[in-house]
Amino acid sequence: MKRFSMQRRKFLTASAAGVAGVTLAGCDQFDSLLRPGHPVRDTLASANDLTLAAQRLLLGDEALAKEFDESEIRQGMRPNGTTDPQEADYVALRDNDFADYQLVVDGLVETPQTYSLDQLRNMPSRTQITRHDCVEGWSCIAKWTGVPLSSILDEVRPTANARYCVFHCYDNYGGGLSASPYYESVGLIDARHPQTILAYGMNDAALPVRNGAPVRVRIERQLGYKMAKYLRRIELVDDFGPLHRGKGSYWADHGYDWYAGI
Repeated sequence: MKRFSMQRRKFLTASAAGVAGVTLAGCDQFDSLLRPGHPVRDTLASANDLTLAAQRLLLGDEALAKEFDESEIRQGMRPNGTTDPQEADYVALRDNDFADYQLVVDGLVETPQTYSLDQLRNMPSRTQITRHDCVEGWSCIAKWTGVPLSSILDEVRPTANARYCVFHCYDNYGGGLSASPYYESVGLIDARHPQTILAYGMNDAALPVRNGAPVRVRIERQLGYKMAKYLRRIELVDDFGPLHRGKGSYWADHGYDWYAGI
């Protein structure tokens, strides 16, 4: 069974890379194919739903991603995406060593909360050594420490109609006039997974800026682009259609799979 799971992980990773790698390359000739309403984009959306169903059927909701020994951490964690946000509100927080950081958790919840970095650090934590699999084809093992997202959800108490956690971030992505706020989302099943954490530590040190300081999300059963950095707010919603381009994340809005399970 272990061998089957490993082979399946490789297959899903390669499949996702094959589809999403086209858009990650940023080639202009593919832009028109990923516009809303284009049949290619609609086909990718259908494949995304199939991947989610297959993941649930084969592994269930609670299966854990492989965890590693500290001896297997052989290099620094390679950063991806934004590595040094220049938005004024983020720069002000960074220059004050994140002493004024506040993570807002609201939306479809009974008790909205705001957490300082110290409050998050003083909550019961989880440490896990896992492999970050990037859709571009590289992977890296690192040690992550943070608050299980399930603990936060238990405190805010999502309402019965809440379906997704939306992660709003400090950085804009895309460059120039096309830059737009970076965001990501995940269903409540994956949000409550035991390995889904709000990480503030990496490799026994504070999370570096280039890797998402002060807080990023780790969703270990999905590809790296789902693991949003520079968290500003977590919003519980029943539908992400009204957000930005309506696909549930920055990358899904630009043609990637919303669900990136491996």
